[in-house]
Formats: sequence, C-alpha cells, structure tokens
Amino acid sequence: MNDGTDQNTKTATLSFEDALTELEGIVASLERGEVSLDAAISAFERGTELKTLCQACLEEARMKVEKIKIPEAGGPPRDASAFDADET
Repeated sequence: MNDGTDQNTKTATLSFEDALTELEGIVASLERGEVSLDAAISAFERGTELKTLCQACLEEARMKVEKIKIPEAGGPPRDASAFDADET
C-alpha cells in the first residue's frame, strides 16, 4: 500500500473534531510561513482532504437534523431515531 492510500484511510477515520483541529493547525502554520515551499504544498493537499472530510461530516449532521420532524402540536418528533454518539 502506498503512502497516499494510507493517508486517505487515516483521514477517513478521523472524527470531525480531530480533522478540524488538524486543519486549524495547518492553516496557522501556513499563515505564519513556518514551512518550506514543498512542505507548504503537502500541507495544502492535506488541508484540502481535511476540509472535504469536515464538509461531509457537517452535511451528514445536517441531513440527520432535517430528518427530525417536530409535530405542530409540540409533541415528540415522529421520525426521530436514536442518536449514536459513536457514529462519525
């Protein structure tokens, strides 16, 4: 297996919070100019992967929230399913 595939697998298993934290670190280091050009390009590529993962996580969360339907009478949601905190 090559390094790119290994990195993609690692990215796919990150939680939203971990991906966002890593992305924020990459942005901060790029903004400070702490890295060489080659490292900056690699960091940008990694940041793009993390951004895509974060967007997918947010979209999934949005879709879950939209599934919850609150009746007009103010009762409990009709179609709510149990929230699984382990889901990513």
